[in-house]
Amino acid sequence: MGSRTVTSKQIEVQRIVDALSKAIAQHRLRPGTRLIEAQIVEALKANRNHVQSALQRLAMQRIVTIEPNRGALVSQPSAKEARDVFAARRAIERAIVESITPEAMREHRQRTAAHMRSERKATNASDRRDIVRELSEFHLMLGEISGNTVLAEILGNLMVRSSLIVALYQRNDQPACASDEHEQIVSALEQGDRDKAIRVMIEHLDELEAQLALEELAEPEVDIRQILSDL
Repeated sequence: MGSRTVTSKQIEVQRIVDALSKAIAQHRLRPGTRLIEAQIVEALKANRNHVQSALQRLAMQRIVTIEPNRGALVSQPSAKEARDVFAARRAIERAIVESITPEAMREHRQRTAAHMRSERKATNASDRRDIVRELSEFHLMLGEISGNTVLAEILGNLMVRSSLIVALYQRNDQPACASDEHEQIVSALEQGDRDKAIRVMIEHLDELEAQLALEELAEPEVDIRQILSDL
């Protein structure tokens, strides 16, 4: 079989999906926010049909909910879905950590070192969105380092859904993900101690879930055009 040709429409739809996913992952678009097509079209200079296709794709990924007479909204995961997502993350991230060799860590040493510097810089500052972005990027980075594109793609979806869950249920306004635990994981992987890396990762995810309080939030009112234009 020949390689599948990627059309300009597919590229454009993916651009819109990526922009909305990024805004959601960074807590710029919070759970329950109405995603008004006209505002997305204006902000991203996009075709309305492409925006509709992007929203449909995000709905299939459970990141967006499309309701009759209301249109598209950023999903509001239930408490059960929150537990299910973290259970899935434990399975996927365990598999990712198990597949990372010391050789892979050496190959990506400059990248991991640069990321950990960025994490420390973000956590020492006060911009919550920078902190959320850097801490989340760590998990995605490990997925890429593993070399397993399927696991990395699944994790990408779970991370966006986790952002929704944290935005809804986190007990306080401080990002729960901790940079020092990330450093322990990197150190263990570099030393070839997978058992320790897995243990720290699972404890890390357990702690993230333990910091959730199952309380619903009111539907927010935001200007989507402004949020997407700021990306």
